[in-house]
Order: sequence, then structure tokens, then C-alpha cells
Amino acid sequence: MSDSRFEIPKEMRAMAEASFEQARNTFEKFLSSAHQAAGSLEERGATARTNAREIGSKAVAYAEKNVQASLDYAQSLLKAKDLTEVMRLHSEYVQGQMRSLAEQASEIGQIVSRAAMDAAKPKT
Repeated sequence: MSDSRFEIPKEMRAMAEASFEQARNTFEKFLSSAHQAAGSLEERGATARTNAREIGSKAVAYAEKNVQASLDYAQSLLKAKDLTEVMRLHSEYVQGQMRSLAEQASEIGQIVSRAAMDAAKPKT
């Protein structure tokens, strides 16, 4: 009995690599924007610096989580036995990333809102 493992066609592998590279670039841009936002907030005092640090640390944690999810997904694709499994893995990955990005955007939005309210408070 031979080991007839499913091999990913070159075109699909190239597409996965391109998607992975696009995801990496998107997360790098997100991280850069978060750092810029954190930098501009840091100019507004101690409370703002705390919020900026929180945004920065969240952005780094999100980027690490998202890149790890992409790496795990790519690795799972390499082990897929057939096209049905590839499609299932892709669907699970996309759904998971959509949930994760929605949660991340919500958390960052809450931090930014809190920072805006703190900045708007009258100085005492």
C-alpha cells in the first residue's frame, strides 16, 4: 500500500503563498498604524501614554496571534489529504480570522474611545 498523500498543485501553493504574503503586509501596516496612533497619543499626557502603550501592546499581540494563525493554516494545508479537506481548512481559517479581527477591532475601538474621553476631560 503506497502513501498516496494529496499534493497541493503549484498554482494553489503559489496562491496560498501570495495570500500569506498579503496577510503579512496587512498586519505590518496595521502594526505601523497602531504605533503611529500610539505616538500621537503619547503627546497628550500621562493618561494618554498609558492608553498608547496599551494600544501598542495589543497591536503587537494581535499581529503575533494573526501571523501564528496564518502559519498554522499554511502548515495544515501541507498535510491536507484531498481538495475537500483543503476547502474545509480554508473555510475554518477564514471564519476564525474574521472572528478574531472583529474582536481585535472592537478591543482597539474601546481603548481609543476611552483615550478620547480621557483627553476630553477638563484638566483639574
